[in-house]
Amino acid sequence: MKDAAAPLAAPSPADSAALETGFVKGLLRQIRAHDATGVWDQKPDTALLAPYVLSREQRRQIPVIANPDAKVLWRLEQFYDAVALAISEEAGVIATPMIRLSHEGYGRVVVLAGMLVVLSRQLRDVHRFGFDSLTHLAAEGEGLVAAGVDAVKRFPDVATA
Repeated sequence: MKDAAAPLAAPSPADSAALETGFVKGLLRQIRAHDATGVWDQKPDTALLAPYVLSREQRRQIPVIANPDAKVLWRLEQFYDAVALAISEEAGVIATPMIRLSHEGYGRVVVLAGMLVVLSRQLRDVHRFGFDSLTHLAAEGEGLVAAGVDAVKRFPDVATA
């Protein structure tokens, strides 16, 4: 199985484009903000995002027995924190994620803005949280942000309540 700390190979042109999306830039800001000692300052973006990229085969090899790994839970939180941050920036409201998981890796994430649930997602097999590529990571994040911003635009009074 791939070493989660190893950087990705040189990014493809599509993955290079993914690194330039607003969502991925926000995710990288979230990750780097947790580096209190500056150790990650010299790491390339692809090295910081490498743990998010897992092939289908790599995900199949991860057992779903016992509690999800703390590193996986941290990556999950960072991903949805970045979604909420991007919704906040684009919609002009404060959005906050809330994640509730069982010890088996099943649960739900909701992102709230005011009294509005702008995003609700069922989580399963959190042990295997990851994406096929940086492009898939960016597309998933951008899609969730777009859906959240759309919800705020449809119900602005509830989102600011």
